[in-house]
Amino acid sequence: MALLEQLVKKIEGADALDAAGDALSGPVATATGSDSIKQLLSGGWMGHQLHPMLTDVPLGAWLSATAIDVLGGRGERRAARRLIGLGVLASIPTAASGASDWVDTYGGEKRLGVAHGLGNVAAIALQCASWRCRRRGHHFRGKVLSAAGLGTALGAAYLGGHLSFGLGVGMNHTAFEFPPSDWTDVAGVDDLVDDQPKRVDAGGVAVMIVRHRGVIRALSATCVHAGGPLDEGTIEADCVICPWHGSRFRLDDGAPLRGPAAIPQPAWESRVVDGRIEVKPAS
Repeated sequence: MALLEQLVKKIEGADALDAAGDALSGPVATATGSDSIKQLLSGGWMGHQLHPMLTDVPLGAWLSATAIDVLGGRGERRAARRLIGLGVLASIPTAASGASDWVDTYGGEKRLGVAHGLGNVAAIALQCASWRCRRRGHHFRGKVLSAAGLGTALGAAYLGGHLSFGLGVGMNHTAFEFPPSDWTDVAGVDDLVDDQPKRVDAGGVAVMIVRHRGVIRALSATCVHAGGPLDEGTIEADCVICPWHGSRFRLDDGAPLRGPAAIPQPAWESRVVDGRIEVKPAS
């Protein structure tokens, strides 16, 4: 385990990967930059990151093919080949969603993402070669290639797991907030300027309040995607836009309308009592 941790640390600090990251970032950002594509690939339409879910399909297909190779007979060769092909096809949307998430990372996260992506490209290439060998009747060679491809994919998956669970990429950055259960005084009404978000403290939780179209709205100030300060964002079309990665949240309920954020921003109720603004978590 210590060796794996050391390897991951070396990859995070490998400046040599920056050139590849810089070369890929521009085209990926262009391809995934529109609101509709970003929302689709991020998973905001279903309230959950899309990429982790999609990875189960190619890995499951390739693992099943290898199981058939080991446990099955000659009659299952066609099924194994079809599973290899299914995994290759499923890797296309999986890679697209992963690239969309990766382009919004920096530093060691981006370098690790490059290594993760290159490992998956190698795995797909090996699986394609396996499918071709099987198609031509070279079944033993195809089995060896697909087993190598599966091992490579699992190694890349380890790096992906570290990105999520070790570095927190794609994790909910408000998951461990403990907001007060009752109304909390946070500011005076006169402290607000229309459409200029303000950061306040509500029982230890940072909250963004803003007066928009005459109504005071409140959301948690820490962006769920990467912890960006929503109070430094801009207000546009009844939404707040995160200044870090452009995630767009509806002011009234925190619903994500553009990725990379995929889950709702925690919303708060607000009221005015004797010229003071009070907030509490929305029920």
